Order: sequence, then C-alpha cells, then structure tokens
Amino acid sequence: MISTCRAALLLLMLFMMGCSHPMKPLDPKGIVDLTHPFSEQTLYWPNAEDFRLEKVFDGPTEKGYHYSANRYQAAEHGGTHMDAPIHFFAGGETVEKVPLDKTIGPGIVVDVSENALKDRDMLVSVADFIAFETRHGPIARHSIVLIRTGYDRFWPSRERYLGTAERGQAAIAKLHFPGLSPAAADWLVKQRAVRAVGLDTASIDRGMSRFFESHRIFAAAGVPIFENLMHLDQLPAKAFEVIALPMKIEGGSGAPLRVVGRPVAP
Repeated sequence: MISTCRAALLLLMLFMMGCSHPMKPLDPKGIVDLTHPFSEQTLYWPNAEDFRLEKVFDGPTEKGYHYSANRYQAAEHGGTHMDAPIHFFAGGETVEKVPLDKTIGPGIVVDVSENALKDRDMLVSVADFIAFETRHGPIARHSIVLIRTGYDRFWPSRERYLGTAERGQAAIAKLHFPGLSPAAADWLVKQRAVRAVGLDTASIDRGMSRFFESHRIFAAAGVPIFENLMHLDQLPAKAFEVIALPMKIEGGSGAPLRVVGRPVAP
C-alpha cells in the first residue's frame, strides 16, 4: 500500500513539473516554404515538356453553385521535385516505395553561394562540408543535407538559372550551373549516412555533367534527391526539420514535391 502511494505521488510530481514547463508551440510563421509554384513559368530539362494547366470548368453551374476544375500535365523531373532511387539505379525504389522517414527529418543548410555565384560550373566538395562542420559542428547521421548555391534568385529565367535558354536535346550540352562532386556525394553517403539531399539548382550533378555520377551514388544508396528548391537562405544552418512530401506516383522515377522547413522547438 505504501509503495503504491509513493508511486502515485511520484506520478503527480512529474505531472506538475510538466505543467510548470509546457512545451513551446511552434510558430507557423517560422515555417519556410522551399517549393517553387508550378505554372507555365516552371523550369524543366531542355528536352522535357512544360507544365500545362487546362481549364475544365470554372463558373456557375446550371444548379446555381460555383464549380472549378482543371487538368494538368507535367514531366516528373521539373520544378521542385524528388528523384527516387530508380531514376539512376536499376531496381531502386520507385516514388511510392520511398519511406517517409527518408523525406522527413532533421535538416542542415550548407551555404556555398558565395563561391557558386562566382563560378557557374562549381563542384561542391568534401572541403565545403568539412568547413561547415568546423563552424557548426559535425553533421549528424541521417540528416537531410540541403545545399544553398543561391541560384534560386534566377528563377524563372531559363538562361540565368540553367545557363541556356535553348530547348531540345542539343541544349543539354549547354547547361551550366553548380552541383555536387561525386567525391562529396560518396562522402555524404559513407561518412555521414545522409537521409536525403537537396539543392536549389536543377540537378544534384552540375549542368555540364555527362555521366551523372552523384545521382548514381545516391540512387545506389537509396538516398532520395530534392531538386529546384528555393528560400534556403531563410533557414538556419541547423535546428530545423525538413518535411518533403512527393506526389505518390506509383512506379514513378520522380515526382513534384511540396517541401518545407520548420524550426525545431526547444
């Protein structure tokens, strides 16, 4: 009986301690939308079709109420989107099979914009991540690593964002924008076991890449990639959560993505 009373008293004390220090609610104003809107201005690979939104109906119906509906068409890999592992690895996960615990988790922002804006063909290197760790501490395992090049400021100018305004297969050879070096991709996978990776350019491999080695390294490791992000400058280097939810396309190699960063409550 005495032990039961003591247990009840302990529970009451713990409850009262919790009440005296309530959890600080998250401020919705602190949530940062990292997603470009989809519209006729959305940027796609030079040989891909653009986003199209076609009106089906918009206005009053014969029964007197308002009704609006559209149909849309889009390539998987354009605008803010996710690359599933199948995109560059045979047998890799398709979009609907990518676990949500790979697209939701603690994030960091590695800012390389100062150098990237000076060098359109820059490769983000292992040294850039070591420099980040020197300043902010080790990159925790299973983090979502976001790389800020600053190129979202050029959206939706095709020429300034992609390096060329030309369209078609031949234009691919004229792409110029920063990306991640294969050595850095390998380091993130093997040394930091990243959950996912993303950046604010059109591809994790730089524009002039011909073998897409960084894509292949992440895909083989089952690491999803987020491309064409925005507003990474509005996030801190650490202490935020990434919530990235792709359209659940069965069999898809990629999908449009709604992704936000939100501060972590202390």
